[in-house]
Amino acid sequence: MNTSDALHKIFLLGLAGACGTLSRYWLSGAVQGVMGRDFPWGTAAVNLLGCLLFGLVWVLADERQLIRAEFRVVILVGFMGAFTTFSSLIFETGELLRGTQWAYAALNLMGQNLLGFAAFYIGAALGRVV
Repeated sequence: MNTSDALHKIFLLGLAGACGTLSRYWLSGAVQGVMGRDFPWGTAAVNLLGCLLFGLVWVLADERQLIRAEFRVVILVGFMGAFTTFSSLIFETGELLRGTQWAYAALNLMGQNLLGFAAFYIGAALGRVV
């Protein structure tokens, strides 16, 4: 890869990352505003949608070859890397534990992980029918 190609890829990754960050900020805030602040609903919505989109993009790129490899990297590493918020999941679960909200902490961890797996496979199945 020459320098021009590398710079172009870095630019696209940065642009996609900025879009993912802004999308995460908007969606998380919108969901949290609607659902209330007693549970991290915004983070849950972003994580689940992120898993669904990751599964969809992965299949469309890897199995169906409808997305070129260089765009797969930009979408999955750039956009999705900035969009998904599992670091926030861990932080917010820790805050729930610190507040002795054991049931919410368990629901947050187990619910997002189990539903995330389901969303990924639904996204993958959608990618196979496109």
